Amino acid sequence: MRFTTWNVNGLRAALRKGLAQHLDAISPDILLLQEVRAFPEQLPDDWAAPAGWHATWHPAVKPGYAGTAVWTRNPHQVLARGLKDGVDDTEGRVLQVQTTDSAGKPVRAASVYLPSGSSSEDRQKSKEDWMARFAPFAEKLRKARTPTVLGGDLNIAHTERDIFYAKSNQKQSGFLPHERQWFGELLNTGWRDLVREHAGEIDGPYSWWSNRGQARAKDRGWRIDYLLANAAAAKRFTGATTHREAGLACSDHAPVSVDFTPG
Repeated sequence: MRFTTWNVNGLRAALRKGLAQHLDAISPDILLLQEVRAFPEQLPDDWAAPAGWHATWHPAVKPGYAGTAVWTRNPHQVLARGLKDGVDDTEGRVLQVQTTDSAGKPVRAASVYLPSGSSSEDRQKSKEDWMARFAPFAEKLRKARTPTVLGGDLNIAHTERDIFYAKSNQKQSGFLPHERQWFGELLNTGWRDLVREHAGEIDGPYSWWSNRGQARAKDRGWRIDYLLANAAAAKRFTGATTHREAGLACSDHAPVSVDFTPG
């Protein structure tokens, strides 16, 4: 069973750039999308309700901004939109579902798009407020006996292995010491960073690249797209793939996949 997360940087644009063909090649069973930046009714008819998928959308209220979605091959139940802490998720940042694997056993997935703080001090404060609220939400998911995968663009490079220019980005949002510490604490609770476990202690594999200079061509990026597993999911983990070429073709982020044995 394959889970794939992909920040598509605008689904309408990504479709025009060949996203459908890349999805066919990647062949996920559960697809977690971020930065959809469209309402379903704005998509071509065959993508508002994509053939062969059960799709749920969680767009931002603001047109052309943020938003998440989850597509599953088997039917799914929506468990939550947002963090369920009394704060409206008007930017469409979190969508959680439960579906079944090929053996008919339940699995859960959450598509997450953690805010970026790079544009202003106010946005950085919003990001940190969101991080504080996200931690207890994530802890509740982690404790589930059901295999659970939390995937998406978390806008934080955890270690120096996760960013090409580590020294020059020490004071940049996404690589600030307290952000990295927050991510480490998330893992210390028991979430498993499956891509890092599979790749080992290498540089990357990067999943986002700036459009400046030759960062994309030379693979000088950040690893900020994650698939984290709770204990029940991690024991079924078999491998991980970062689909760099699909990312370069369709978005500024690469799709990232993890594979599991069925229950």
